Amino acid sequence: MVKRNKKRMGTMLMSLFALILFAGCGNNATNNATTAAPASGGSSPNSTSAPAASSQQLQKVKYAAFNGVSGMAVQFGAEKGFFKEEGLDVEFISTQNPVPGLTSKDIDIADLATTQAIVAAGKGAPLKIVSSMFRTKGAFYLIARPEIQKIEDLKGKKVGAAVFGSGLDVYTQVILKKHGLAKNDVTLIANGVNDAAFASLTSGQVDATIIHEPFVSLAELSGKATLLAKGWDYLPNFHTGVLVSQNDFIAKHPDAVEKLLRAYFKSQEYAKSHLDEYKKFFLTQVKIDPAAVDKAFEREMVLWENKPDVNRQSLQETQQTQLELGFQDQIYDIDKILDLRYVPKQ
Repeated sequence: MVKRNKKRMGTMLMSLFALILFAGCGNNATNNATTAAPASGGSSPNSTSAPAASSQQLQKVKYAAFNGVSGMAVQFGAEKGFFKEEGLDVEFISTQNPVPGLTSKDIDIADLATTQAIVAAGKGAPLKIVSSMFRTKGAFYLIARPEIQKIEDLKGKKVGAAVFGSGLDVYTQVILKKHGLAKNDVTLIANGVNDAAFASLTSGQVDATIIHEPFVSLAELSGKATLLAKGWDYLPNFHTGVLVSQNDFIAKHPDAVEKLLRAYFKSQEYAKSHLDEYKKFFLTQVKIDPAAVDKAFEREMVLWENKPDVNRQSLQETQQTQLELGFQDQIYDIDKILDLRYVPKQ
């Protein structure tokens, strides 16, 4: 059962800070607890879109955006009124795993790690990939204690792999393998994500860890860790983030799918092109050193592509990598998983 939480998303984000995609972009955790919060804000004075529809005309959509940093721009877009301008009354659902909510129809549309979407749909979950997210390359980083200066030095050490079986785990193993280290050359530890992963490193529980920004920049600025590898340098075509919708919702409300995708990318484009304004919003939601935010944004700007189309070849390569690591038992038919009729035209 999806619980409805009427508190502001800012409080939720600060308490959960700061999940990033495909985690998302990469987190396949199976915590099914969900909460919800309403989208807020009126129309934006800077928007060139049509005036916001009246409350009587707004169409209800239950949307599970990624928690934390990866879902921050859509929260910003909701504050700017972009979803209302598309005629949507969006209820944001917070969950670590939206697949059960999609299956039960408690969630209409969700951000999801690409691998999780492929495997879930391939095994019969009633959902389709309807778009890529604002970025599709793994914004994951391998960092280590300052005295460890190269990846080869991790032999015999403890390495945090976030969540076993997740995209973060994939990147960890591939990075190590490309530097001559097999799984049994290190001790892989499921040390969680973001602040949990960072704490495990600074406390000495692990010697290195895969992690998201802004913890990489925090580590560098504080001198607590050094950056060893950027994930996308090792797996440039591994697809990490998609939007999915449950099949029944697509069939009954195709217009709502199209509207939400437009509002999603409108939010992303506005945040990217009004970076100073977006950073101010970001810092009201996440209490962190502004210098770390500046550094993180600068590093990841190259990944912020805002391209909704889904590259089929990338999905095939992603599945092949999963298969080789034992994270998938077969290659699924992509054409049965994709429904790209509602991708915004660029």
